[in-house]
Amino acid sequence: MLPVACLPVAAILMGIGYWIDPSGWGSNNVIAAFLLKAGGAIIDNMPILFAIGVGVGMSEDGEGTAALAALISWLMIQTLLSPASYTMFTHSDAPAAFGKLNNQFIGIISGLIGASCYNKFHKTSLPDALAFFSGRRCVAIVTAGVTLIVTLILAFVWPVVFNGLVSFGEMIVSTGALGAGIYGFLNRILIPVGLHHALNSVFWFDVAGINDLGKFWSGGGVQGQTGMYMTGFFPVMMFGLPAACLAMYHTAKTAKKKIAAGLLLSAALSAFFVGITEPIEFSFMFLAPVLYLVHAILTGISLAVCTLLPIRAGFNFSAGFIDLLLSAKAPMAVQPWLIVIPGLLYGAIYYFAFRLMITKFNLKTPGREEDDDGETPEAEKKATVKGNFAEVARACLEGLGGKGNIASTGYCATRLRIEVKDYTLVDEKKIKSAGVSGVIRPSKTSVQIVIGLKVQFVHDEFKKLLE
Repeated sequence: MLPVACLPVAAILMGIGYWIDPSGWGSNNVIAAFLLKAGGAIIDNMPILFAIGVGVGMSEDGEGTAALAALISWLMIQTLLSPASYTMFTHSDAPAAFGKLNNQFIGIISGLIGASCYNKFHKTSLPDALAFFSGRRCVAIVTAGVTLIVTLILAFVWPVVFNGLVSFGEMIVSTGALGAGIYGFLNRILIPVGLHHALNSVFWFDVAGINDLGKFWSGGGVQGQTGMYMTGFFPVMMFGLPAACLAMYHTAKTAKKKIAAGLLLSAALSAFFVGITEPIEFSFMFLAPVLYLVHAILTGISLAVCTLLPIRAGFNFSAGFIDLLLSAKAPMAVQPWLIVIPGLLYGAIYYFAFRLMITKFNLKTPGREEDDDGETPEAEKKATVKGNFAEVARACLEGLGGKGNIASTGYCATRLRIEVKDYTLVDEKKIKSAGVSGVIRPSKTSVQIVIGLKVQFVHDEFKKLLE
């Protein structure tokens, strides 16, 4: 999420630029041109930002050495597999795939190489004669060696992967609204395992030539078509999921309504304004998976329907009100404010669908759990106090088995990501007493705690407790 966090900056700069000069795209106003170029510098270099961001984000401690290693890997892959280099090495024309190396997919690979080499070798101790290259200084050297091997593999594998991605993208594009609907459904279904970002890179960025997000902001797309893989998310994130929160609140047990309100209100606001939906989705994803399936289907329908409507809206981060406002004057925007009409309809659909299913099937959504008698535990009272991140962190640490059971820590947009030594010591009920949205166990030793948009502050306090 680190490189993705750069996108709102681009959205603000370019959004203001397009508002100043919506017809000339900067040619009529020097301030607009200045802002558009500044935002474009971020958008145009997203692949390298992915390499650096993934390098830092996947390292054990967020060390900048991992970012440097990722950059080295990126530069080597770009140079060694460039069409000119390929022709020099093989004395033959380079496949089209090698002309498309400057994409987020290769950036992610470079970041993973840099982070992996850092995690494994940053504590390496060499003999006295080579002591200067011990520790972090050897990471770049190891990364270069590993990248050489990976590059040789990519020389054979990348054309196959690239052609597969292009074929998949072309198939989806050729089916029009149906393809957009399939993409929307898969986008939500893949969230529990985090693979929705890989899928997004195919449609939003220039991995397979679709580049819906880039073309929407640059004006290099087709009016009325570009934006079809973004528009349908606005009714869901701004109206549908907040309405689902209202339904979950209305169906919560009377004794638990206050607790449910605190979670659901903040989650609904984050979905409406900035398009961050994980706090809502993880609140019912595992408690009531059938609801999540309905949510994924409704998302697919929204993208399909919005593709057929004369509406195009886009975003640089997610489909919230702020991005809708900033993108209203973007080159490929088409009557973006009309999104309110399907949005209000979707709000009603989500509310009644969620309320009906929750009551009919007695689904255990927030405020309907049966693990206590309805009284608010003392730890939860403290943890849900606004801004009391230290108490939340302390309750989470106790539930994870104490600091002696923590192998490594990290966080993404909304979740603490913890590796534990002994999974039997994890007490999920204790963790949930901190007022968190959910606990996910991807593997025996991995625990993810859904905190919300202020996860960084909880993580900071968590690190202090470990120290």
